[in-house]
Amino acid sequence: MKINFQRILCATDLSDFSNSAVVKAVEMAKEFGSKLSICHVIDLPMATMHGAALVFQEEQIEEMKNNAFDQIRDLVAGNELSWEAVVETGPVSGTLCRFAEGKRADLTIVSTHGRTGLKRLFLGSVTERLLRTITCPLLVVTSPKTDDEPVKRFKGFGFKNILVGCDFSADSKRAVEYGFSLSQEFQAIIHLVHVVEPFVYLDSLESDSFYKEMLVDNSTGCRDRLEELVPKEALDWCKVEIACEKGKPFQALKVYADLHQVDLIVLGVRGHSLVETMLLGSTTDRLIRGVDCPVLSVCPP
Repeated sequence: MKINFQRILCATDLSDFSNSAVVKAVEMAKEFGSKLSICHVIDLPMATMHGAALVFQEEQIEEMKNNAFDQIRDLVAGNELSWEAVVETGPVSGTLCRFAEGKRADLTIVSTHGRTGLKRLFLGSVTERLLRTITCPLLVVTSPKTDDEPVKRFKGFGFKNILVGCDFSADSKRAVEYGFSLSQEFQAIIHLVHVVEPFVYLDSLESDSFYKEMLVDNSTGCRDRLEELVPKEALDWCKVEIACEKGKPFQALKVYADLHQVDLIVLGVRGHSLVETMLLGSTTDRLIRGVDCPVLSVCPP
């Protein structure tokens, strides 16, 4: 299955780090010959003492929009590609979802600074909301875990090691399709990884050795199932690595990614209830907050 990103949407809040997502979006658009839409959403505060009303005057809003247009033009200056700048007002995640659907985007690219603890619990983040609501694959450029400066210059683009997390669901099989297509595009090594999460048995009468043997059998079986996901022709143009790890999925995938210098992680995303999302999060959410490389979440069609 050859994936072609004909229409790419990139969102930026015009901060230095967020603009690093624009760098990757420009290079991705040049690689695939895509039409690129760079979007900035102005989330205006509302005064509600005597009914909802905008805090800013129309002239101020127009000035903010013009300033955003100028900054976006400066970011893309000197690159030959088909692109447009879009500046809108409204709730950020909802506006981006609406725009992605209206433009029939094949890929949306955003950045995230990461958020943990109470701030995430009560406020969430734009990225996490997009993961559950956007109708196209979402490439999340993660924040650096060091003091390095954000990437601001165009230095070429590509992936050398692509990790695909596989749990054998329909969602992860779709992620596998994207992973192999990208590995073909960039001549990258693809790593198919399944994580066996040990169960917690309370007041069990079975011995520890019983469960260790069970996990070993599961690991052997999962390697066979992973091999079945590899298209026969794929071995002609890429190297395939298969691994079955043990532990919490987001932790095991992060360790594997760090060990093998993975520069792109592809995951299938399924929906979660509000309570589950608030209290537990998801593998994708937690992985995004812990890794240094971009994460591509592939939603159901």
